[in-house]
Amino acid sequence: MQKWLIIGCLLLTNQLFAQLTYAHLYVDYDSAVTYKNLRVIPIRYRGNGNYSPAVLQNSISFSEALQKNLVTVQERGTTAIENVHWLSLINNSDKNIYVSSGEVLAGGRQDRIVTKDTIVAAKSGRIDLPVMCVEEGRWSEKDKKFVYQKMANIHLRKTLDQTKSQVQVWKEINNQLEKDKIKNKTLAYLSRDKDKVFTAAQNEYWQFFQKKLSAPDSNVVGIVCMSGDKILGSDIFISNHLFYGKWQSLAQGYIEEAIVFGAAPTVPDERIHKYLDQFLADEATQEEFVKKNGKLFKAGGKVIHITTY
Repeated sequence: MQKWLIIGCLLLTNQLFAQLTYAHLYVDYDSAVTYKNLRVIPIRYRGNGNYSPAVLQNSISFSEALQKNLVTVQERGTTAIENVHWLSLINNSDKNIYVSSGEVLAGGRQDRIVTKDTIVAAKSGRIDLPVMCVEEGRWSEKDKKFVYQKMANIHLRKTLDQTKSQVQVWKEINNQLEKDKIKNKTLAYLSRDKDKVFTAAQNEYWQFFQKKLSAPDSNVVGIVCMSGDKILGSDIFISNHLFYGKWQSLAQGYIEEAIVFGAAPTVPDERIHKYLDQFLADEATQEEFVKKNGKLFKAGGKVIHITTY
């Protein structure tokens, strides 16, 4: 039996901050920050932003868990290619691990991207982690150690979440590599990260946004991002603890999107307001909008994470 954590069975309490709508959130337009091609507006709780069900207070992000060697990720079984869409995740730590779709791992017999949001229970041992390939041209007999990389850019996350198709994921990666004239024998999504010019630019963006949205800013639980004349999307969490656990990897994905596809932001606040109204006004419209334009991770009747495109 899979040992996915069913949060509802672990007493998600009915507290004030139950759902992610304007009733409990506000969009802080006055604190918007812009660097080159990316504008980020923080979304805050009406309160200290520290609401988190008890089980989530003992949770950490997937990236932190891997960096601290609290979990291990391995290829599942033999070298047979039927295991492409699954990895084994071993969690023997005392922490619950929050894993998000769109998170990219380098290594193994080929690089992978996670396809499902979930919380993996502390001491759950070995579970199957659903993934897709983001390196079409490599299937090695020997697997490398898996290393956490980042959240994918919005183009790839949207393709992953809306199509759930390995073929479409490969097609999107190939289009991106061709657009930037990146030559790579294994058709790896992460091949852009080997370009010194790109990584230098990405680091410049991150240094700016890291300072502007630092962890002590305790009631930030989400962001909405713009580049050029487009609203890239938003990511909103049930607590600032979960948001900051994902903040760096999320930022890297939005930064990549802005560098590769973006331009100087020109989207007016009025348009952003109308966009957010479609899923923050109330729970009913939120469910309807996100089904077509993003994804919603919900457990125990509580919305834990909203992503919109």
